[in-house]
Amino acid sequence: MNRNKKGYLRAGLILTCVLFALILLGFFWTPYDPTAMSGSEKFLGPSLRHIMGTDNFGRDIFSRVLKGAGLTAVIALSTVAIGAVCGTIVGALTGYFGGKVDAVLMRFNDAMTAFPSMLLALVLISVLGSGKYNVILALGIVFTPSFARVTRSAYASLRDANYVKSARLMGAGRARILFVHLLPNTMQVLLPALTIGFNNAVLAEASMSYLGIGVTPPDASLGYMLSEAQSMIASAPWYAVGTGLMIVLLIFGVGLIGEGLQRRNGGQRYA
Repeated sequence: MNRNKKGYLRAGLILTCVLFALILLGFFWTPYDPTAMSGSEKFLGPSLRHIMGTDNFGRDIFSRVLKGAGLTAVIALSTVAIGAVCGTIVGALTGYFGGKVDAVLMRFNDAMTAFPSMLLALVLISVLGSGKYNVILALGIVFTPSFARVTRSAYASLRDANYVKSARLMGAGRARILFVHLLPNTMQVLLPALTIGFNNAVLAEASMSYLGIGVTPPDASLGYMLSEAQSMIASAPWYAVGTGLMIVLLIFGVGLIGEGLQRRNGGQRYA
């Protein structure tokens, strides 16, 4: 059983580290200029020169995938950061204090979760406008309630622990108890939630960009590139395959990490 737990985590870490190394490399170097066009190299299939082929403008798809994956990863990480920070603060306050604080904040939280997350994100994007920064803000707001629920459950189960009572007796302030004593002990449920949030953010960003309401030119994310590849599925199927493969592998790798963390924690989940 221990080997199984470590196997998921190890495989996920290896795959994710390789992919993020490629993504990081793409910020500084790509085999070709992702925007450089070549009329003589249109629709070239995968080869040693262009390992993912070229598109209808003769652009190197592998170079574009590296750049697009970089933007998608930045959006997903930023989204999770906003959702996790805001959700953790809300969950900590409601889980620790309970009472009226819990009633007010969690009713607002429940009102947000009553809407399908993608629908709420689309509404926010329609108000804020398209573009990568608005996508990050909209998805960060949408993901806040899920982190709040997870954190609230963890804090509620730990607020009467002996070490918390000892900290109160020693005169520790509420802020110190919340974020110095309690927060580190919620990491076993927060870390798997972060991996799930990252994967959901990748899928949400890709979906919105695919529909043309997320990232817009001159920026290019994996979702936007899939939208481009749709019109070339017959003449250059390698464009969709290469882009889709990056999305699948990224989600699969981070998903394995989350599964490994949950198995290591005995499958403990908070609703």
